[in-house]
Amino acid sequence: MIKRAVDLEPADEPHALNLSSRLNWLRAGVLGANDGIVSVAGLVVGVAGATTDQPAIATAGLAGLVAGAVSMALGEYVSVSSQLDGERTVLAQESRELAEDPEGELLELAAIYESKGLSSRTALVVARELTEHDALAAHVDAELHLDADELTNPWHAAGASALAFTLGGLLPLVAILLPPEGARVPITVVAVLLALAATGALSARISGGRLWRPTLRIVLGGAIALAVTHGIGVAVGTMVG
Repeated sequence: MIKRAVDLEPADEPHALNLSSRLNWLRAGVLGANDGIVSVAGLVVGVAGATTDQPAIATAGLAGLVAGAVSMALGEYVSVSSQLDGERTVLAQESRELAEDPEGELLELAAIYESKGLSSRTALVVARELTEHDALAAHVDAELHLDADELTNPWHAAGASALAFTLGGLLPLVAILLPPEGARVPITVVAVLLALAATGALSARISGGRLWRPTLRIVLGGAIALAVTHGIGVAVGTMVG
């Protein structure tokens, strides 16, 4: 089998896995939003360094926003599709093993419940009743912690990733377009760094680590990215002009 109960750690309990899965989704959303903030901000600040033409800045920012969201969605779709293929593979393998050796699988299921603290007699009774109800569901839940009716959905993952990137990328795009010409870059930089501080703090809270260190890292990284892209934009604008 893929995994025996005696090999499981406490964190592998179904409730812990469900919580971990939710936290991973939330963390992925935060990172996707952060990616959108930095990517689009770097693009529009760089273009703003080269030209003051608002339509050009808006076009570049919108193009970067759309391209980034599509790229994130495609990447997530491919990644999660591979995970889904793996889940389907282990489900098919479990189905074959149940068909080829039902008695052995019954004893294996009983051993899992016995390792959780049930007596041998009770574990066998539980395993037998669960097998009679739905053998495949009983095994994939006890051994693999999967629900055959709720497998990973690549479309959901792709949509969530694209949405997170888009929401993050809208902030610098709006910040660069609304202020007057002389205040565009300073206001965008301030808005972006504040947003990065917020996402960094949220990421730290999700991870359960210290607040200031990851927040400082992400703010400094964003500041460096903005400085570099703006500097490149100014240099290109000077050469072209």
